[in-house]
Amino acid sequence: MPLSPGDKLGPYEILAPIGAGGMGEVYRAHDPRLNRDVAIKISAAQFSERFEREARAIAALNHPYICQVYDVGPNYLVMEFIEGTPLHGPLPPDQALRYAVQVCEALEAAHKKNITHRDLKPANILVTASGIKLLDFGLALLSRDGREPAADATATIGMTQAGTILGTAAYMSPEQAEGKPADARSDIFSFGLVLYEMLSGRRAFAGDSAIAIMAAIVRDEPAPLDAPSKLSALITRCLRKSPAERFQTIGEVRAALEQAAEQAATKQAEKLPSIAVLPFVNMSADKENEYFSDGLAEEILNLLAKIPGLKVIARTSSFAFRGKDQDIRKIAETLGVSNVLEGSVRRSGNRIRVTAQLIHAADGAHLWSERYDRDMTDVFAIQDEIGQAISEALKLRLAPRTKAVNVEAYQNYLKGHYYYLRLTPESLAKAKEFFGQALAIDPNYAPAHSGLAVSYYVLATLGIKPIGEVAPWAKSAAEKALAIDPANADAHSVLGVIAAISDYDWKLAETHFRKPMAAAPVPPLVRFRYASYYLLPLGRFADAIEQNRLALEADPLSMIVHVGMALSMYYARQYRECIDYAHRAMEIDTNYYLMWLTMGPPQLGAGFAQEAVTSSKRAVELAPWYDLGAWFLAAAYHQAGERELGQEWAHKLAGSDGHSYFGAAFYYAATGEVDAMFEALDGAYRQRDRLLIDIKNTPVFDPYRADPRFQALLAKVNLA
Repeated sequence: MPLSPGDKLGPYEILAPIGAGGMGEVYRAHDPRLNRDVAIKISAAQFSERFEREARAIAALNHPYICQVYDVGPNYLVMEFIEGTPLHGPLPPDQALRYAVQVCEALEAAHKKNITHRDLKPANILVTASGIKLLDFGLALLSRDGREPAADATATIGMTQAGTILGTAAYMSPEQAEGKPADARSDIFSFGLVLYEMLSGRRAFAGDSAIAIMAAIVRDEPAPLDAPSKLSALITRCLRKSPAERFQTIGEVRAALEQAAEQAATKQAEKLPSIAVLPFVNMSADKENEYFSDGLAEEILNLLAKIPGLKVIARTSSFAFRGKDQDIRKIAETLGVSNVLEGSVRRSGNRIRVTAQLIHAADGAHLWSERYDRDMTDVFAIQDEIGQAISEALKLRLAPRTKAVNVEAYQNYLKGHYYYLRLTPESLAKAKEFFGQALAIDPNYAPAHSGLAVSYYVLATLGIKPIGEVAPWAKSAAEKALAIDPANADAHSVLGVIAAISDYDWKLAETHFRKPMAAAPVPPLVRFRYASYYLLPLGRFADAIEQNRLALEADPLSMIVHVGMALSMYYARQYRECIDYAHRAMEIDTNYYLMWLTMGPPQLGAGFAQEAVTSSKRAVELAPWYDLGAWFLAAAYHQAGERELGQEWAHKLAGSDGHSYFGAAFYYAATGEVDAMFEALDGAYRQRDRLLIDIKNTPVFDPYRADPRFQALLAKVNLA
């Protein structure tokens, strides 16, 4: 019997009906105890099992975009009362994308609890002043792994069985329409239908009856959308008939949506002038002169980066196209720029010939081109003239260079920088040598000091040298760079890293990072260091993800920043999202050992032990000097059931000189050898292992956090 205003239901006073559906009525009511209005859903008797399922589903969730449950009665559910309107289209693309990302985040929270909604539709998505709210988990599926159990002839009709169809016809997945088992990928199909309608204002599949609509869902493809290509492709993938061909997690959908949103925002906004500087081709007879052609291009890039109002893609991404015969338009699209500078350098003795051309990517038009035949001593003048010409072509203003540089010192600096970027023990040794030679010629050359500082700290973070050995050298070099150039971003960030991993002084680390982070532009690697060595250890995962996202805007192909993003997801316990992200990033460089190294732990966390074995093996093959990967491999073998093999690896590693104590602690934590784990953690503290700053967040240590020894270690590193 329907309720009327003034009726009581338990302690709640009914105010007004809100609506009715197949499972009962919904009322607005008042809770006098807490003086707040609530929404009460009253169950029809025949749906009591589904009603109980909804109560359990919502109670398991706590998310800003999901309607919150407050109380449960014998046949009613008390939820937050939401002022809002059901979602409807068509909406402007930026608004649709914003709501779509929020729906993804809500579904992501549900799927992590192994809850599949199964009735996603616009009527179950309310738009409020603060965003969307996802409602109605009445058909939600709860299971251990998010997949529907096999049909049981004795089960009530409330659960989907073969031949039993639940849901709303226009928003079903093909498997739901056919009465087949559904899992989280069914929600992804329904999400694609909702997003299609948000953008177009029409349903993707139409028909005169529910049967006709379901037949179209199973058989037909929707009409093409008038939407940006990336967004259309995203929806098409969501709407694949086979679940295996769709996105496999809603986290993947969210990531793709965020990329599409950035693309749409860029196109709708008034674009800033933007440019990528490709590596200049070395036309010299001596191929060893590549360091010089690279350095010349990078110096021009750095010069342009100082122009206010000009977006300049960082070196890592621009130089990723070296030797690749790709169309300028494709390069510009990949990097998100409207202009590209390319050139060549021919050097013979003390003479150089530099050619450069600025190309408008959309139509291939040459906005400017020039050839310079000069003496080597004129290299800085050439850089300035190219920078000035580009700024004039783009109607911008370039500040003049303020300090003269010794050409010989500059060449040695370029060689050092060239070798540093290879990040191997041998190349870093060469980098130190050339930076030292530059400083022997010009002791006041700040970039060589900061280059030396970065080289020292990288030796520690890659496990090549102990931090205790290199920290004083890195600190000294950075301080010398700042004495000459107080604004040197690399030097400040290196001091921030050293304060974190060597001294565990988080206030000092923040002080050093604050200075370069307040400058404009902020170098991508400075953002990465800030995220990795300050934000993540303190548990500020969302801030770390945002800093890495901003770094990737300026340097979209930087593998080290992609590693930082993956680690942020791992420490936030977003294992599957981390794995998916890492796999996508590996498309840039399948041989990047740090990404293979990064993939092992989240695969272990997600229960994919055999995949963790494969990833860790590859990390060991690519970087045999870094035994952290070997410790991860030992842990993966243990979890994969090959315990003797894991023990063999661990025994061999523990007997080697200078092994990673943190890696050992990770292995012993994974195998449950608690005393050995704490002994290894003590060694990591004495060794000042770079990864020790992450113990507060590394998931493998979760079972041991209540142990007084663990709390004592957190106190030692000032993370208690």
